[in-house]
Amino acid sequence: MRRRCFVVAAALALAAAGVTHAAAAQPYRVLKVAKVGGDGYFDYVYADVNGRRLYIPRTGASSRITVFDLDSLEPVGEIPNASARGVAVDPKSGHGFASSKPVVMWDTKTLATLKTIDVEGRPDGILFDPFNARVWVFSHVEPNATVIDAASGTVVGTLNLGGAPEQAASDSKGRLYVDLEDKSQVAVVDTRTLTVTAHYDLAPKGGAPAGLAFDVKNHLLFAAGSEPPAMVILNAADGKVLDSLPIGNGCDGAVFNPATMEAFSSQRDGTLTVVKETSPTSFEVEQTVKTMPSAKTLTLDTKTNRILLIGAEFTPPPAAAPGQRRGRGQVVPGSFSILVVGR
Repeated sequence: MRRRCFVVAAALALAAAGVTHAAAAQPYRVLKVAKVGGDGYFDYVYADVNGRRLYIPRTGASSRITVFDLDSLEPVGEIPNASARGVAVDPKSGHGFASSKPVVMWDTKTLATLKTIDVEGRPDGILFDPFNARVWVFSHVEPNATVIDAASGTVVGTLNLGGAPEQAASDSKGRLYVDLEDKSQVAVVDTRTLTVTAHYDLAPKGGAPAGLAFDVKNHLLFAAGSEPPAMVILNAADGKVLDSLPIGNGCDGAVFNPATMEAFSSQRDGTLTVVKETSPTSFEVEQTVKTMPSAKTLTLDTKTNRILLIGAEFTPPPAAAPGQRRGRGQVVPGSFSILVVGR
């Protein structure tokens, strides 16, 4: 009887393991599209995993930050008068920050504006660094970075990075990595002294990086760019290039999920590239997910292991004047959407 029970239990355990493996092997797909509408252009999207809120800056005539419930995607409020590109949140102080000029600081529970902070440059990307609870606001023009104390909202200092920054990642131990789009490099920053200690070159394996993801455990950087469209994987300790894999066109964001050992890059051509880290020295393109044209930025909800992207439909761009680049069309009213990608 005991032997029979053991055999049955073992069979059930193997069956459960098989189900778990099958679930993990399922391809990523778009699970939900929430057409939330609203006017204004968009850039970065940010998931406050602890606070369960999703922040989306909208620029234009009525610049503001729209806020949604991260689980239901229902609207929960707005932060007005913030012409921002991105958002960062300090979960300990409960303060949110927008990469606007001036930088807007708010209470994440009430969404009430606490203060505005004068900064130089043209704020674009933004990052909260948990190492010393500081917010980094990035600008394509000098000064390339403004550093703000997240608790008080005071400017700690500024520095130039040697190029135009896009996305950044922290090791939470005093080192920051920032991709420089115009230099095809990754700048390494000592956050204690606010100094640049190194520049890692991506060329000829990749160029114009606009997305940067970081595997903290294995000290690996995933720099995603568009010239050529590739994700370059580097050793974060010395900048050695380990591999380069193809991605879609028009990347503007990347994230790494340590729970699945996968890096994701989002592209304006309507694709999401999934790169699997099979070992610290082996990588492969696991999947290319069809999303939505213009969905070029993304954020990761580490609680659900789901990726959220934003995009909209656009009217045809106007004809370009002789010698000028062709502009972009207008957002089709009511088409702005939040996409949820998962297994």
